[in-house]
Amino acid sequence: MSTAHTLTAEALTLAYGDRTVIDGLDLEIPPGRITAIVGANGCGKSTLLRALARLISPTSGQVLLDGKALRGQPTKEIARTLGLLPQSPIAPEGIAVSDLVGRGRHPHQKLMARWSEHDYAVVAQALSDTGTTDLADRPVDELSGGQRQRVWIAMALAQETDVLLLDEPTTFLDVAHQVEVLDLLTDLNRNRGTTIVMVLHDINLAARYADHVFALRSGRVVACGAPSEVITDDLIRDVFDLDCVVVPDPVSGSPIVLPRGRHHVLPAPDAAVPEPTAPGDPDGSR
Repeated sequence: MSTAHTLTAEALTLAYGDRTVIDGLDLEIPPGRITAIVGANGCGKSTLLRALARLISPTSGQVLLDGKALRGQPTKEIARTLGLLPQSPIAPEGIAVSDLVGRGRHPHQKLMARWSEHDYAVVAQALSDTGTTDLADRPVDELSGGQRQRVWIAMALAQETDVLLLDEPTTFLDVAHQVEVLDLLTDLNRNRGTTIVMVLHDINLAARYADHVFALRSGRVVACGAPSEVITDDLIRDVFDLDCVVVPDPVSGSPIVLPRGRHHVLPAPDAAVPEPTAPGDPDGSR
């Protein structure tokens, strides 16, 4: 089982040059749970995730792991606890799938040490869990987008961290593989207690798979809590500027967002429904 770790942000401000993306944000990731970070494009979701992984240095404030600031901690030590799958990872040219997945074992190895039986077993299990065993000898750059995404997830699994951060893990995947990947992450959480933090664009998948949701707008958390508490008509309108109806998902019971759109406006409750007319005959006459 994974060890429960605390991951928090205190008064966190992140910027690219003169442009502030995250402004004075406070956040506490629930340990041992699945958390989804949602929000409109450009609201700072991926930037926040990168800061939680220490890939971006704060302008002010700090990120803490188990109460200690990430800044200043040894990189390899952090990598044994906290793993990151970025949105668009780049593999070395010509590297084979098994070699890429094996790189997930790097934080656990000592300098010049030989691989142990455990290392090989972990890589084999990661390949099996992601359905990529048959791709093990193929170059990564010959794979489809969906295959590459599953290989990167296998590498993240091979790292065996207690906290796993994923930026859009369902990118490039068809619906069946999206569900497969999110089911896999749920298994990892339930079986090992791994803390999962995901940035997801699909609000309905976030509602179905997450225990906890942070909704961001313009670099600030505007709502957080269980999906049933956070995902409401008003929240979706405020965060995504989208008119919608939120109803219970008939499969999971979680909230599901049904966008209205300009061409699918519900009629008023007392509005009369017009009778259909014959094709090509606007007034219905024969």
